[in-house]
Amino acid sequence: MNEDIDIITLGESLIELSSDLKIRDTVSFQKYYGGDALVTSVTASRLGAKVGFITRVGNDDFKDYLMDSWTSEGLDISHVKISEEPNGLYIITRPSINEKEVVYYRKKIAPAKLSLEDIPQDYVKNSRAVYSTGITQSLSLSAKEAVSGLFKIAKGNDIITAYDPNYSSKIISPEEAKENFHAVIENIEILFLSTKYDTKNLFENTSPESIIKQIWDLGVKTVVLKSADKGGYYTGYNGEISFTEFYTKDVKDTTCSGDAFNGAFLFGILNGYTPKESTKLACITAGLQAQGIGAVKSVPSSDKVFQIFKQGVE
Repeated sequence: MNEDIDIITLGESLIELSSDLKIRDTVSFQKYYGGDALVTSVTASRLGAKVGFITRVGNDDFKDYLMDSWTSEGLDISHVKISEEPNGLYIITRPSINEKEVVYYRKKIAPAKLSLEDIPQDYVKNSRAVYSTGITQSLSLSAKEAVSGLFKIAKGNDIITAYDPNYSSKIISPEEAKENFHAVIENIEILFLSTKYDTKNLFENTSPESIIKQIWDLGVKTVVLKSADKGGYYTGYNGEISFTEFYTKDVKDTTCSGDAFNGAFLFGILNGYTPKESTKLACITAGLQAQGIGAVKSVPSSDKVFQIFKQGVE
């Protein structure tokens, strides 16, 4: 057992096939891998965190590719289990910033077999932070129980807990998203939200400042709220709310940029940055990631991120 894990993430893995042409025009796709918690994992790892990823991998022809890729990224996969179910897959094309096609094949896949039995308590107790999402909860009832169990163990041992509902109408209904949110919120210390997707489906309130205060009342210490309309992130901590503009508007594909943001933010917090400083670091990381196509392969290196961050981006 590795006892120096900074962040443990729990989530799904999917094979990614991507193209910068429409599906009907594409002759060949680029193969990679994705999944929201996995993007967060790789981002934090590339910045320098020690990250443990918990999932289930299908025992098919993609298994070795996935496991070898994660090892090369520096992820600790000692608690990844193999299942006989297949690995999931999604196809994403982005001909332009205003055009996007995404097709998911994620029913009855290996990560849907995640359960409480997959959460090693000693492993969690020796970490500094844990992270999961509403996407993970949506995989199955047993996966939903695994997410709740992860947060309960962590909260009971004074370990930072971070959660992103990551609502997607392609995957879950608003009613299910609300149920998932309320199943874990009492054990969450850091909450990531998007006004475009999460808040309009989870809250009747539309004011960022008011939503943050409402979430503080639920016991969450730190709230980071992405607002595409305002062009930046609201960060609420210790009774104060600050705003940080997006790093860049020159983007090609924003798919999973929020997940990259989350990984960078958690890295910042664990390395002594304030929530506002962590937001600045995460904005740069997410902005650079969004300048490419694909979830993981566009995540920037630490050298590139810190070269910009040290220049004092306002």
